[in-house]
Amino acid sequence: MADQKQLDFFERYLSVWVALCIVIGIGFGKLFPNVVNALSNMEVSHVNLPIAILIWLMIYPMMLKIDFSAILKVGEKPKGLFITLFVNWIVKPFSMAFLSWLFFKNIFIGMIGQQLANEYIAGAIILAAAPCTAMVFVWSYLTDGDPAYTLVQVAINDLIMLVLFAPIVMFLLGVSNIVVPQDVLFMSVLLYIVIPLAAGYITRRALIASHGEEWFNTKFLAPLKPVTILALLVTLVIIFAFQGDVITNNWFSIILIAIPILIQVYFNSALAYGLSKYFKVPHSIAAPGALIGASNFFELAVAVTISLFGLKSGATLATVVGVLVEVPVMLSVCSFCNRTRHWFDLENKEIDNKTIKKTI
Repeated sequence: MADQKQLDFFERYLSVWVALCIVIGIGFGKLFPNVVNALSNMEVSHVNLPIAILIWLMIYPMMLKIDFSAILKVGEKPKGLFITLFVNWIVKPFSMAFLSWLFFKNIFIGMIGQQLANEYIAGAIILAAAPCTAMVFVWSYLTDGDPAYTLVQVAINDLIMLVLFAPIVMFLLGVSNIVVPQDVLFMSVLLYIVIPLAAGYITRRALIASHGEEWFNTKFLAPLKPVTILALLVTLVIIFAFQGDVITNNWFSIILIAIPILIQVYFNSALAYGLSKYFKVPHSIAAPGALIGASNFFELAVAVTISLFGLKSGATLATVVGVLVEVPVMLSVCSFCNRTRHWFDLENKEIDNKTIKKTI
């Protein structure tokens, strides 16, 4: 049963590890300020080299999971895909831009000031403009989602992200009167989307052709999983080492940043789930669609904000708060989807009847 499924140890307690990284990072920054400054100065063309290496160790294994041949199956059940794309690319970035403007520029402005308001808005927009990639497969598994269809949704989202991520970010930041260097943004897209996606595709095809898919999944891909998690945690330690003074002097900022992010997550997941019910999409597609609409590619968002605004910026802190709330929030959405499975009984029966007819 779906309610018996669990995340593995590291994923289940990701929020705990992030909280520990906050403590370790702040302590490291206080105890070894010279080391932190040395790491900060390791930059080439606005790209911090230690962070870039760590981000690559996070993103590359995720891209290895994407099977773009799955896109050929997109015509079989188009409604679920269209709902996911609508929520991810039409609703999600713009709703986050509105919510961040509402809270940071209006409700919270007296507590954070104009500069931090702009930086938090920038981080929230970049976070929302990057749809989730790797963790989607985990959420789909926990809700008994259709794994093949989830793969289709992720693959198409990643291809769209190649084209739309930078223009959407530029447009929404421009509307918010936040100036970013276009060359740095497009360099970030090249470094953290285009190259890892191409490298993952080439590696996957080559290794499956030479060793087979089972060997690729069990012997090559599986051992990379702890590397990805470790790289994420080390990145967070470094970020919080730089953010130490900001957090200790204004720790309430983390709570303030989390509020519009939480509202946006629950709004988009409810919208995707409700639209799926309205258009009679089966639960095995509706639940992962709601989770894709709610979650973010926070690894990419962290990398881009560091390149654009720096390790010590409020924008980077905003994306890291996204990491902090991701797991508990998404688990709550998974739980809701599992408890409301009966809402989709009619749609599920229609799918079962079609499957029976095909086998006769």
